[in-house]
Amino acid sequence: MARINRIRRKKRSSFPFFIIIALLLAGAGGYLYLTYFEGEKPLIAGNDLPEFIGKTTDLSLAISDIKSGLRTIKAIVIQNGEEKEILVQNFQKRQKDGTGGTAKKTIKFTIDTKALKLKEGDAVIHVKATDYSFRGFLKGNVTELFHNVIIDTKPPKVSIIHSEKYIKPGGAGIVIYKVDDTVKHGVMLNKKYHPGFSLNDGSDNKYISYIGLHYATEEISQATVFAEDISGNRTVKPFAPILKKPKQKTDTIRVGDGFLSKKIPEFEEYYPEMEGDMIQKYLYSNRKIRKENNQKIHDLCMNPGPKQLWSGSFIRMAGSGKAGFADHRTYFYKGNAIDKQVHLGMDIASTKHAEIKAAGTGTVIFSDYLGIYGNMVMLDHGQGIFSLYSHLSQINVSNGDTLDKGDILGNSGTSGMAGGDHLHFSMLVNGIFVDPKEWWDKHWIDVTIAGPLADAKF
Repeated sequence: MARINRIRRKKRSSFPFFIIIALLLAGAGGYLYLTYFEGEKPLIAGNDLPEFIGKTTDLSLAISDIKSGLRTIKAIVIQNGEEKEILVQNFQKRQKDGTGGTAKKTIKFTIDTKALKLKEGDAVIHVKATDYSFRGFLKGNVTELFHNVIIDTKPPKVSIIHSEKYIKPGGAGIVIYKVDDTVKHGVMLNKKYHPGFSLNDGSDNKYISYIGLHYATEEISQATVFAEDISGNRTVKPFAPILKKPKQKTDTIRVGDGFLSKKIPEFEEYYPEMEGDMIQKYLYSNRKIRKENNQKIHDLCMNPGPKQLWSGSFIRMAGSGKAGFADHRTYFYKGNAIDKQVHLGMDIASTKHAEIKAAGTGTVIFSDYLGIYGNMVMLDHGQGIFSLYSHLSQINVSNGDTLDKGDILGNSGTSGMAGGDHLHFSMLVNGIFVDPKEWWDKHWIDVTIAGPLADAKF
C-alpha cells in the first residue's frame, strides 16, 4: 500500500514539469515568431516627391525598417504600361549579434527622361522596399509607394524686350522681358540675382527687373535673363551691357582725439563687447560694425514690395555735398594711415537739424539706430528699389508707415560715425549700393527707366 502511494506521488510531481517545458517551448516559439516572423513593414517617407518631372529631376527618399532591417529597395517609372528601372539596392542581413544590416537608408536618384525614353504626360513612380522578416514564405514584409507625376520637359519661352546698353560700377538699370510657364525668373548679373516683377498686373507675362552693379566691378562676366518652370526646366537668354568705368575717387579722413572721445562712448553703449584703447575701439567700429551694418542693410532689401510706388526723379536734399558715392577713404590718426573704407552714399550738409524728406514714395522698413549709420530710416519703393537716410538726430516715422515723396521723416544730425551735422543718403537696388546721382537725375530716369517702361506696356 505504501509503494502504491509512492508511485502515485511520483506521477503527480512530474506533471508541472511538462507544463514548464511546454511554456518554455511556447515562449521560445513566440520569441522566434516575433523575432523572425515580425510583421512590421518598411517605412517609406515620400511626402516631398514632386508633382512634375523635368528633363532631369533629382529625388530623395528616406526608407527604414528597424526590426528586421532592409533587404531590397527598387524604384521604377511606369508609363503607358511600360516599366523603366531607376534604382535597385540590396542590403546585407543583420548578424545574430545585432551587428551589420541596414535599418535606415536615404536613397537619392535622378530621373533622366531622355535616358529612360519617357514621353510628355502622365507617369507613375513605383518604389518597393522589403525587409528580412521570414513572413511571406521568407520573402519578408513589403511596402510599396505609388506616386503620380507629370512628365514636362518643355522649357519656358523667354524674350527680352529691353536691356541696359551701358552701365557703370555702382550704376543701375532695367531689363524688361516676357516669359511663360514659370515659377521663378529674373536677371543674373555677375552671380547676383535680381528678381522680376510684373508689368500690367502680369496679364501679358511681361516683367521688369531692376539691376545694379557693385561699385568695385571690373568686368561683366554674366548678364542673363532666366526662367524656370515648376518641373525645373530652365531657359537662359544673354544680354550684353557695356561697362563704363569711371575714375576712382579718393578722400582723406583725419581722426582726432576729440572725435574719438565724443564717438566711442556712443558705440560702447550699443556694442559693449568692444575692447582696447580708443583707436582699437574705433577700428572695431569702422571695420567689424560697418561690415555687420552693411549686411543688415542688404538683408532688409531681400523682401521688396511687388509694386512700383515711386515716380519721377528722387528728391535731393538742399545743401552742399560733403562726400560722394564710392569715395575710397583713407583714415589718418596723428599722421599715420590706420584704415581704408569705401563711402557708400552721398553726404549733404544744410542747417543744423534740417528737415529730411522722403526722396520718393515708399514704405518705412527700418527706423532705428544702426551702428555707424546712427539713427537711420530706410524706405522700400517697390520692386527692389530702396533709399536710406542716416546720422539723423530725430526719427519721426515708424516701420510700416507709407510716405509720399516730400514727407518729413526726421531731422539731420551727428548720430553714428558722423563728425558734423549732415545727412548720409544712399540708394540701393536689390541690396546693392548704387550711385544716388542717377536717381536724382530726371533725364537719367526718363531715358533709363520711364521711356522703356512706357514702350513695353503697349
